[in-house]
Amino acid sequence: MLFPVAGSLGVVSNRAGDAVNSISAELMTQDPPLVTTITDRYGKPVAYLFDQNRTPAAPDQIADTMKAAIVAIEDRRFFDHQGVDWAGTLRAAVTNQVSGGIAQGGSTLTQQYVKNYLVHVVAANDPVKQAKAIEQTPARKLREIRIALQLEKQLGKEEILARYLNVVPFGNQAYGVAAAARTYFNTTPDKLTIAQAALLAGMVNSPSALNPENNPGEALTRRNLVIQAMEDQHRITHQAAEDARRAPLGLAHPLGSIPNGCVGAGPSDGFFCRYVTDYLERAGFSEEQLKRGGYTIRTTLDPKATGAAKQAAERGVPKTTKGIANVMSVVEPGRDKHRVRALVANRDFGNDASKGQTAYALPSGIAKFGAGSIYKVFTSAAALEKGMGIYNTVQAPATYSSTVFKNGTRPYTVGNAEGVSPGPRTLQKALATSPNTAFVALEERVGLAPTVDMAVRLGMRQTLVGANASGDPLSPNGANGPSQADLVKQRNIGAFTLGYAPTSPLELSNVAATLMSGGVWCPPTPIEQIQDRNGNPVSITEDPCEQVVDKPLADTLTVGMSQDDQAGGTAYAAANGAGWNRPLASKTGTTEAHQSAGFLGATPQFAGAVLTFSDGTSPQGICDSDPPRLCGANGGNIYGGKVPARTFFDAMKVIHEGLPVLPLPATSDRYANGGHDVQVPNVVGLDAGSATDKLQKAGYKVEQRSVNSQRRQGTVTSQTPRGVALPGETVTLSVSTGYVPPPSVQPPPPKPPAQGGEQPRPPGIPPGVFPP
Repeated sequence: MLFPVAGSLGVVSNRAGDAVNSISAELMTQDPPLVTTITDRYGKPVAYLFDQNRTPAAPDQIADTMKAAIVAIEDRRFFDHQGVDWAGTLRAAVTNQVSGGIAQGGSTLTQQYVKNYLVHVVAANDPVKQAKAIEQTPARKLREIRIALQLEKQLGKEEILARYLNVVPFGNQAYGVAAAARTYFNTTPDKLTIAQAALLAGMVNSPSALNPENNPGEALTRRNLVIQAMEDQHRITHQAAEDARRAPLGLAHPLGSIPNGCVGAGPSDGFFCRYVTDYLERAGFSEEQLKRGGYTIRTTLDPKATGAAKQAAERGVPKTTKGIANVMSVVEPGRDKHRVRALVANRDFGNDASKGQTAYALPSGIAKFGAGSIYKVFTSAAALEKGMGIYNTVQAPATYSSTVFKNGTRPYTVGNAEGVSPGPRTLQKALATSPNTAFVALEERVGLAPTVDMAVRLGMRQTLVGANASGDPLSPNGANGPSQADLVKQRNIGAFTLGYAPTSPLELSNVAATLMSGGVWCPPTPIEQIQDRNGNPVSITEDPCEQVVDKPLADTLTVGMSQDDQAGGTAYAAANGAGWNRPLASKTGTTEAHQSAGFLGATPQFAGAVLTFSDGTSPQGICDSDPPRLCGANGGNIYGGKVPARTFFDAMKVIHEGLPVLPLPATSDRYANGGHDVQVPNVVGLDAGSATDKLQKAGYKVEQRSVNSQRRQGTVTSQTPRGVALPGETVTLSVSTGYVPPPSVQPPPPKPPAQGGEQPRPPGIPPGVFPP
């Protein structure tokens, strides 16, 4: 009678039927939005991302008290009908005919599930669709009826009941019974008491009006009405009902709702959370996926390292210090992965600047100020690759005028920082004492382009290739370019080795991790594992690791950087004050106007970088007072060996507690005393055909592997090895597909054959509660 299939209404009905079938299929296959959980390396939650605060609960994870309560108050014949309560529907139809509208619904729980699914899942972010899903028309009612009938043929009653309880809102941003149980009672849905279940079941009728926090009287009356219905329908005993009625509301104080977004991760973990979301969006996740997908993202965040670094950053520069940021990143070296262990700042992560908060990605983003003489590491690495050794002598005059680099039309002339005496010294000693004149001259000999390319190879990739001269990310069409690397080369800027330009603290620490990993660069990853809502692993696109410099070069350069914390080195005072006694590869840096300073250091276990910089709207020089302060546009006396080095040693002392004292790698005679090797042509950025031809002509074998990347299809994104390799060796090229696919779910392992016999009923059913 309701769905004619012949006559004048047949065509209309069949078209409507197609739409109904489509919606039914969605209800069977499309999952509701769930909370994504971000955890530390041990699985402890640190942040949540969601559009709707919903956590799924399987039928056997929902207490019988909850099932009995919702059936009693919303659909007492739920277990008897086939999706539609025809008696209730006809009664509602008569009432509505008399009233002239849709005054009475007569909806079953199955129909209510359909309506709530359409409103809160299909049309979750579309007010127009939501209004259509609840419009008071016979057509909408008939559509619900037909879908409900179809669902009842495909799903069991327990599954429908669980789906309904997982979809409906319970107020206070809690969607589904699991979120409601946590929000109102700090419990799980399998542990809900009769009184708690009755309160939640009563709220479904009107979550706002019956909110127990705002309207406790109305909520209590409604709860007791549900308890009475449960007793009248013999779903609980009279004594159980009496006990439940006497129970107080028992709400959690405060309500146990979970914070949404990285601000909710707290002052220490918020910056790490921000890096996780940025990293995953670059790897193909959309913001909508992260907020609706119900993923569990186990990160590499180490709470001990994070806590130690956060405390050290704030001891170095108090969080409310006006205009001065002190940030630190920690990366664990490795030849297969570079795990980010800590990303902190003296600022708390948040939106209230008056409380020393910021939501900028200070440790992982690109600071507008440079790292100073830390960039001399890149000049040194390029010099070693050209044939120099760390024990070879460099000249360090009081001033040096370059014949290659210019200051306008005049030669580029530099002097040394205060306290740096002139005179010859080994490259190793030059790295410890940091004479500007020696490294500008060395950069001149090595070449600016090889020095910039070395910085990119070792890890400054987003900083130099992905950002412009202001430190802003390059637009996809390059309209705000050129890149920082291209600009330095085009303008022949000799000050590159002095580290004047915007720098990412995280990428800086990853440079040290690359050197300590024997020259293997890996992307600094915050991801340990991702699982979808069903527990299946999810794979993402990450750049492959690559051997960017010869391992003996990297090992020897770490020894070349081992004198900075020793007597005569620029970080000696800070290391000595902290009682540091481990072998360390390190380098300090300061920019010319003292508006920023940095420290880079690494042991075999951890690499870290600290950058202290002026983060206000009117940058000034920084004075190393107690506490540090801004001291004018042309003032300042901060150096990398002061606040940055003190912060590093303060944090790393704690981070290394309990770990063995490991030596730095052994040196190679080639890179210790100098020599010449055959250089592998650098073909990154060329098309695969040209790159292969160039390498083969130089006497190398070539293998290609496709990697997903946003770079133009067919472009070489990386090669391994770079630097030194004998002719005849194989060079592996990573060639871009020009595409970053969305994250993919890996299929779960096959399940073992089901065993016969009846499944036991879950334990823990409270006394006085009967099965539905």
